[in-house]
Amino acid sequence: MEDSNASGSEVAAFLDTGICRLKDSNAVFIDPVRVLNRSYTRFRVSPSAYYCRAFESKSPPEPSVSSNSRKRKRKEKKPRALNDREQVADRRHQAVRPFLLKAHESLVGATEVLEVMSNLRGGFGPSTSSPPGVELAQVWQAPLCEICLNFHTRDIAGEDGGSPITQCHEQRVLPVFNNLIVNETGDDVEAQVLNSRYILPPNSSFYMSDMGQIHNLIPAEPDCGFNIIVVDPPWENGSARQKSRYKTLPNRYFLSLPIKQLCHTDGALVALWVTNREKLRGFVENELFPAWGVAHVATFFWLKVKADGSLICDLDLFHHRPYECLLVGICHGKVMNCKQLLGSEPIPDNQIIISVPGDYSRKPPIGGLLQEYAPRLKGGRCVELFARELAAGWVSWGNEPLHFQESRNFVTE
Repeated sequence: MEDSNASGSEVAAFLDTGICRLKDSNAVFIDPVRVLNRSYTRFRVSPSAYYCRAFESKSPPEPSVSSNSRKRKRKEKKPRALNDREQVADRRHQAVRPFLLKAHESLVGATEVLEVMSNLRGGFGPSTSSPPGVELAQVWQAPLCEICLNFHTRDIAGEDGGSPITQCHEQRVLPVFNNLIVNETGDDVEAQVLNSRYILPPNSSFYMSDMGQIHNLIPAEPDCGFNIIVVDPPWENGSARQKSRYKTLPNRYFLSLPIKQLCHTDGALVALWVTNREKLRGFVENELFPAWGVAHVATFFWLKVKADGSLICDLDLFHHRPYECLLVGICHGKVMNCKQLLGSEPIPDNQIIISVPGDYSRKPPIGGLLQEYAPRLKGGRCVELFARELAAGWVSWGNEPLHFQESRNFVTE
């Protein structure tokens, strides 16, 4: 009976927070939609929009061809020996493999949580068929674009007791590029740029610019710097280039990011998303983190699963692992050392974050988890670099921070 009650309380907590801490493993399972929706008041992220890839129609198999030329058997490729870099990558994989297997086993055992996730559409109907919006940074008149912020006050009853009418007491028109746009209210704000509508969560802000303007984020006073910095760079990779999803940059471009100058004078927690390419891992560990003044303290792994809990692909598939890495580091400040900054408990290594992936390259919301691992930084200033969405209480910087904020990705409560 106690186990049943405990299980019920875990499901209730998951429904409320979108986070389930899995038993007997160093893993958490999260529903990004529920996590994100804790930031909004009048709008909700549509599960059908977030999990759009889960509903993509599969291409029908091609009809069999009877031609003898098509029936020729392909020559089986002989397994080749791994080169030095691939051997290092394989050793990394083998080291984390037991943690990933244990985490996945724990998820499979959380049957009631998986039952909640069995219907990702969440009752909001089929996935939207709206065409993707045009990225503002690619519009020729981008430097002249303005954003119109419509600040909501209240809903009043319409005529004859009809549908409520939203009243706006204030409207602001500001340059959308190279300008800090802030929603300082405790309510969602609807905004318009060109012909597109966007939803801004409460107490959020963004700065849309290219890398040449990022220095404008550096605070005038170090005491006003950021305590948590999440970085999701557009790393060069063949998949992104082939699918033309977003523009990538050479690795060395990121050496110029002013991470140290963005940090609070006490120091900051820095979390960097990386792919599984060994060349990139070596670059980050040997060049990028040292250039930023960041000391690597832990590695987290994002394990990607389907709605039924199964992995999106085989765990040991060499060139397409079902997980990505989040390298966590500390940028030491002038006042506190690492122990003072994080508290008595060090950040645990090999933590596993499990979720169903959303759109291409969209990362799960991990800001709240990072604040839990660094409790003394909770309530401090937080920024995401190369962001493609907004979060309550965070500053989002990049050339497309409104990418996932289009109104077509939301439903009204």
